[in-house]
Amino acid sequence: MNAPHPHKARTGLSRLWHATGYSLQGLQAGWQEKAFRLEAQLACLLLPAAFFLGQNWVERVLLAGSVLLVLITELLNSGIEAAIDRIGPEIHPLSKKAKDLGSAAVLLSLLLTGLIWCSALFAQIERWLP
Repeated sequence: MNAPHPHKARTGLSRLWHATGYSLQGLQAGWQEKAFRLEAQLACLLLPAAFFLGQNWVERVLLAGSVLLVLITELLNSGIEAAIDRIGPEIHPLSKKAKDLGSAAVLLSLLLTGLIWCSALFAQIERWLP
């Protein structure tokens, strides 16, 4: 039987400390991806805007949460792509399917974000009209 991975033996604050480090490394790796960088830069504009555009906490959470969902989905998609690329460079139908599904998830998160933001903007415009 194989010995358990040494990272699995950590508990408590040590485990939390190391997990935080791995998460920061993941964000750093994500930053190397052009799509994630672009989406993160847009998030730097949209997240503060969410607090001005939203009229109450629910609207603000929907606006900000949708932006964060895009970043989360992009990171997961990049993880899928990295895992597939590790397997090998050859074209395989299952590799293509995995990458396409990840890409579709990013697209759906972007569409959802666009829908939420457009709805909030139209609601704001309606408030301004007599």
